Amino acid sequence: MNKNNHNMNDKDNHNFNSQTDDAEIMDNVPEASEENESAEDIENAEMSQIDALCKQLADEKEKVEKEKKEYLFLMAEFDNFRKRTIKEKGEIIKNAAESVLKSLLPIVDDFERGLEAVKNTSDADAVKEGMVLIYNKLIKFLEQNGVKPIDSNGTEFDPEIHEAIAMVPVDDESMKGKVIDTPTKGYTINDKVLRHAKVAVGQ
Repeated sequence: MNKNNHNMNDKDNHNFNSQTDDAEIMDNVPEASEENESAEDIENAEMSQIDALCKQLADEKEKVEKEKKEYLFLMAEFDNFRKRTIKEKGEIIKNAAESVLKSLLPIVDDFERGLEAVKNTSDADAVKEGMVLIYNKLIKFLEQNGVKPIDSNGTEFDPEIHEAIAMVPVDDESMKGKVIDTPTKGYTINDKVLRHAKVAVGQ
């Protein structure tokens, strides 16, 4: 009788222990599932973040490419504008030079007629009068194109418009530092020095 009771107790204990182990396993299963779900959520979040960053990077690359194309287009436009401006400026200068030279031709014609007339006359006054007329015509032409002579004699020496080529002793104190003579006349064009006057200065 005792032996049977002992065997039953052992069986009951075994069954109890088995139930206890199963309970413990069942208790651990939800925790493992929760951990798996948590890891999956993290992985999904990371993938979503990576996808977002990749999309942002693609958008930025697209913007850079667009701005690069716009920059290259603007550079090409500016280069065309620069070349066009240089060409137009060159044409303006060329046309201006042609206009000036063309306007000089009548004066050359007058010189040629004067030289021809000198061959057939011995009248010095007539030759002189012809030269004066041609000179006045040339001076008028220069003035019409903004060219004017620089008045130097008796004025204070000014390195901006004068070039001293000699120093001349003077007795008059008031003439010291002033222009005594102008061997080569200077000219301005539109108030800018075209050629400095070469002068002798009193000292």
